[in-house]
Amino acid sequence: MAREDTSTKYAECIVDWLGELGYTHCFFVAGGNIMHLLDAARTRMQCIPFVHEVAAGIAAEYFNESEGQGRAFALVTAGPGLTNIMTAMAGAYLESRELLVVGGQVKSTDLAGPTLRQRGIQEIDGVSLVEPVTVSSVRIEAPIAREQFLEVVLRGTDGRPGPVFVEVCLDVQGAPVATEPRRGQVDESHEGTGRVAALAAAERAVPLIDTMMQEAERPVWLIGGGVSRATADEVRDVLGACAVPLMTTWNGADRIGADEEYYFGRPNTWGQRYANVLLQQADLVVAFGTRLGIQQTGFNWQAFAPKARVVQFDIDTSELKKGHPTVDVAVAGDANAALLALAARAYRGYEEWVSFCRNVKELLQLSEAANETGPGFVSPYDFYLSLSELATRDDVVIPCSSGGANAVAMQAFLQKRGQVVITDKGLASMGYGLSGAIGAAIAHPERRVLMVEGDGGFCQNLQELATVAVNNLNLKIFIMSNEGYASIRMTQRNHMGGHYLGCDTRTGLGFPDWGQLFGAFGIPVMELGPDWDSSSAVRSALDEAGPHGFVLHVDPEQTYYPKITSRVTATGSMESQPLHLMSPDLAPEVAARVFKFI
Repeated sequence: MAREDTSTKYAECIVDWLGELGYTHCFFVAGGNIMHLLDAARTRMQCIPFVHEVAAGIAAEYFNESEGQGRAFALVTAGPGLTNIMTAMAGAYLESRELLVVGGQVKSTDLAGPTLRQRGIQEIDGVSLVEPVTVSSVRIEAPIAREQFLEVVLRGTDGRPGPVFVEVCLDVQGAPVATEPRRGQVDESHEGTGRVAALAAAERAVPLIDTMMQEAERPVWLIGGGVSRATADEVRDVLGACAVPLMTTWNGADRIGADEEYYFGRPNTWGQRYANVLLQQADLVVAFGTRLGIQQTGFNWQAFAPKARVVQFDIDTSELKKGHPTVDVAVAGDANAALLALAARAYRGYEEWVSFCRNVKELLQLSEAANETGPGFVSPYDFYLSLSELATRDDVVIPCSSGGANAVAMQAFLQKRGQVVITDKGLASMGYGLSGAIGAAIAHPERRVLMVEGDGGFCQNLQELATVAVNNLNLKIFIMSNEGYASIRMTQRNHMGGHYLGCDTRTGLGFPDWGQLFGAFGIPVMELGPDWDSSSAVRSALDEAGPHGFVLHVDPEQTYYPKITSRVTATGSMESQPLHLMSPDLAPEVAARVFKFI
């Protein structure tokens, strides 16, 4: 009797193992050096083709970050496939987000080795290129065991998350290997030594922080992206009983609803003025799951929370030791465990402080009168306030990652409980909005996705309108059209004497006719004026399933206030203002009311 063939391609093993880890979607751009992997994925995964690799990577990041059903990874070919996706990997690395990229490579026998630049066709050393922006990067030149492969992939979610890159040589992908028995779902809930240590550190710190809370008169809890949505939901009702003012970072923006009783905004270098003013007057700041980077503290980090003792819970000890800002209690512990434990404690009342916070919040409105919007144009601040009202609790909201469309969103959008809000600020690359929104829309086919991007950023990935159309995504695309790069124009206005270059249509940039562009993909589009939110046609388009584009015309000379500016010191040097001193200056009578504890 002939012996039964029990061999299979190694590529099939890889995809099966990814399935065990919960991966359900493969975002890819096809190529010869991934042919075996793609063949294995097509019968095991939901495979979504993209036009460009960077879009596939960003979409995979946002798919996972939006916490839909399943997981997505990106599959790219060797050479340009890998170099194209590096921007997505860098963005996910800086945001501490999961992103698995599986890449093809030439045959192991065609590798260049240490002396040649290239031997195989399209060969480039991908592992070396991505090493600085990954938590793990490996090349598989011969089949490795299941346990070793899983250990590599799981590094992306163990501790501080980040991208993982697995490069598989073409001959290894197609290599016949003995079939392993199918395993059940991998148990990722096991507590490794790092996880146990983080939980223990958080537990040990709780009594000390509790004492500090009892001593404080003006505490603030700052909730970052390191606090999960599940934890925020679990403690939401308890937080109200604590009666402690709550703020969020940009990455934690959807953890607390803007209408919740003790919510007091998003402080940041480009933050909400009232939130900055209040944070700077706190006498205790407890930061959960945020690295307290310079964007969070202000460039003048020495003046961050000058009246407060600062407590920081972060999983990464390097962030705790970086030296800025000054932290009084640094805990290399689990922020979720710390928040759960501290929220369960009883604190003395902070009625006077909470009342003051409410008064400041009411006085300092999100759309400031100092901003100038020309006739016929849409104020970006008023736009986001109106979008906040029209958005439902079920919506997924994707602001872009750079420029006015991003900063204004974080200053003016009022998130609702239940919404998912995702942005990218670390790399702040143009082009994130559409790609990220595609990933979120695929992850949540039952929800509406609202995406906002500037015209310049949108043009960086506009080819993915094809992906939107082919998949008929329920995606509403808002483009802020100001004929160029608003932030670059502002920089050139301030530092080049208004001599503009390459920042708008008058200085060399080209933009499409939006109607023709969307029409080419069969996506309806309409232009929006200042009264757009009262239009029945707009509201109908928002309620209809499927993709729709909206172009709102923003004044090219639109001002963006409030913002942090610099001042000349007594020695003649330049120094950035602290968070609470945003421009323009407050009227003296208003400043007297809101700077009570400065």
